[in-house]
Amino acid sequence: MHIYENEIYQEDLKSIIESDLPWNMLQNASILITGGTGMIGSVLIDAIMLRNKQKNMCCAVCAAGRNRERAEERFKQWQDNPYFRFIEYDVNVPLVQEDMKKTDYILHLASNTHPLAYATDPIGTITTNIIGLKNLLDFAVDHETKRFAFASSNEIYGENRGDVEKFEETYCGYIDCNTMRAGYPESKRCGEALCQAYKVQKNLDIVIPRLTRSYGPTLLKSDTKALSQFLHKGIAGENIVLKSAGTQFYSYTYAADAVTGLLTVLLKGKSGEAYNIASEASDIMLKDLASTIADICGVQVVFDVPDELEAAGYSRATKARLDSSKLEMLGWTAKNSINEGLRRTLAVMKKMYI
Repeated sequence: MHIYENEIYQEDLKSIIESDLPWNMLQNASILITGGTGMIGSVLIDAIMLRNKQKNMCCAVCAAGRNRERAEERFKQWQDNPYFRFIEYDVNVPLVQEDMKKTDYILHLASNTHPLAYATDPIGTITTNIIGLKNLLDFAVDHETKRFAFASSNEIYGENRGDVEKFEETYCGYIDCNTMRAGYPESKRCGEALCQAYKVQKNLDIVIPRLTRSYGPTLLKSDTKALSQFLHKGIAGENIVLKSAGTQFYSYTYAADAVTGLLTVLLKGKSGEAYNIASEASDIMLKDLASTIADICGVQVVFDVPDELEAAGYSRATKARLDSSKLEMLGWTAKNSINEGLRRTLAVMKKMYI
């Protein structure tokens, strides 16, 4: 079954397109989305295209990604739609599209976002987050872009210094920059600074949505985050392997809620500001997360020690909970708790993979 045909996924999309947002801003507009075949980008594209279909929004969507074959399979439901196009593009090179004279909105979602990628391609992780971002910012300046959204990460906060329970957008914790693992959070921090430079020097309207650990039925099989491994083990009927004591306390966000968060920041956020996308109802310790998935799938949780390559990509943060009150003041609320989100994710993935 193609995910777009799944009933639960269709419910997610319906929930997104019926959200209370200023959709009129996207009427007859054009939008470029990098990382288009990723977990969040693919949901965002499906939602905009479905609203085009049902609400006659006429928003031209350009999805950018490195794998055309994967894109053609993922978006086959839109291949003949005049408002959709895919361009094969590596963000590490300048974007040249002669037929794209004007692009109203750009959402830059492309990035290495899981531990194995950090460990095996640390150079690519950094260049995508800095050089790739610069290429898209230059494109935005040259193409009359109304607003640019750079998808940042909870990782920019570093380690909790023990002085707060949750990270507000102004918080800045410790990161040891002299490690390979630092490439991801440090390059995201640098990316945010680059955005502020373009805002001042190039007069570019920029907003920065900060995503926390996200999950959902569009999770890629190649994703190596702990939650992803838990889900794949559970679906396969195998015991869930916990490679620590599991006391890490993190925020998580269901993919559909992450998308409404992105759209809220894009369409309602204040220029130059960063916004956390998270929900207290999805804050959970890693051991409890593993147990919840194990209970749903009817398996057990077992403990193991990660190998050296795996450990190199893991975050050392023991508490990373985000304060979402700033985004909530714009009218956003998450519709799925961690339990509901996990149940929905597993229900879809079981039909997809089994």
